[in-house]
Amino acid sequence: MPVSEAQFDPLALASELGTALREAGPIALRTFRADVKSWTKNGNSPVSEADIAVHNFLRKRLRRDGFGWLSEESQDDRERLNAARLFIVDPIDGTRSYLAGLADWSIVAAVVERGRPVAAAVYVPVDDALYLAAAGSGATRNGETILASEGKSLAQARVAGPKKFLDRLSAIDPATIHEPKIHSLALRMTRVAEGRIDAAFASIHAYDWDLAAADLLVHEAGGVMTNLAGELLVYNLHDPVHGAVLAAGRARHAAMLDHVAAARNSPDHQELHHVRSGP
Repeated sequence: MPVSEAQFDPLALASELGTALREAGPIALRTFRADVKSWTKNGNSPVSEADIAVHNFLRKRLRRDGFGWLSEESQDDRERLNAARLFIVDPIDGTRSYLAGLADWSIVAAVVERGRPVAAAVYVPVDDALYLAAAGSGATRNGETILASEGKSLAQARVAGPKKFLDRLSAIDPATIHEPKIHSLALRMTRVAEGRIDAAFASIHAYDWDLAAADLLVHEAGGVMTNLAGELLVYNLHDPVHGAVLAAGRARHAAMLDHVAAARNSPDHQELHHVRSGP
């Protein structure tokens, strides 16, 4: 039966997402830093047996009547476009890191309603760190409230993202601190939500499954996540791909967008919109 409005509770749904992701963690850890088959898709995007195993588990665990489905590891069912709500899943975000034995990968799920996320979970199995958010209910890490950092200065701001983005920031303020690359894009943006870094960029061609969960976490933690024009991201469109994205605390996000606008006609600014070296 379809879920009625009376039955739809984003907070309960976020908790359910978190439980499912915790249950999926051991499936991924089973072959982490061990022999696991992997291959490439769409030219150069890696995928492994672990991605597929986690996907299959979450699809069975989460699917329900009345909700669409969009996952990095399943064929895009365009019936999702007719769904008022849908699950958006990335079974392993940061597969390259996973295959390299690094710790910065995550399992990600969100529920989107009419284009915007209303429930979200990001789970980092290596750290047993579970981030949850529900619309209007705040954001947490392992049950503790998290908040994006305050302030608007670029000086000493800890920023993560593609190198060309960071180089451009250094040209504006050399005192900006460049954080090591966080390969899981969802985790990179979630680090902004918990205040571990002050801002993060994603280059063009990030997908719904990379961004939707972190989007809600950032906003519920008091931050802002938009494209470089300052517009909120819209999910569950025909083509679930996005342009360059910025996440930061509210004041710093506004200040950084002002810098982007001031440099709009410069060649360096154009590079911000055309970085293709990875998210």
